[in-house]
Amino acid sequence: MASSTTYLARLLGLFAIVVALAMITYKQQTVEIITAMMSNAVAVFAIGLVAVAAGLALVLAHNVWSGGALPVVVTLVGWLSLIKGLACLFLPQQALAGLFVGQSYGRFFYVSPVISLLLGLYLVYASSFRRADGAQAK
Repeated sequence: MASSTTYLARLLGLFAIVVALAMITYKQQTVEIITAMMSNAVAVFAIGLVAVAAGLALVLAHNVWSGGALPVVVTLVGWLSLIKGLACLFLPQQALAGLFVGQSYGRFFYVSPVISLLLGLYLVYASSFRRADGAQAK
């Protein structure tokens, strides 16, 4: 299980870093895309399907609540993805638009990518100090 923690932490961390940097680089386009997607029922449903699939895959492969911060963070990412996907599938579209876009999305835009960037940096950094067998490197 420990080597899967290292792999998933690196995968999720690099993904979070790349997406956060793209969002920051293209702020205006990102705001427009997110706003348009959240007002499109088909896009919300598709996002929900992908998030549920990713969340379920992570939760089923890595539901680890002990062994240090790194395995717990990887597990939390899986559960949060699953919850977000279920919200997209089951909550009314107006409620989702208020949650994910809202009136002040552009004003508080940097909160989301900065959190993603910090999470990604942590995951990559912490997984770099784990050997392939999952033990801590010295």
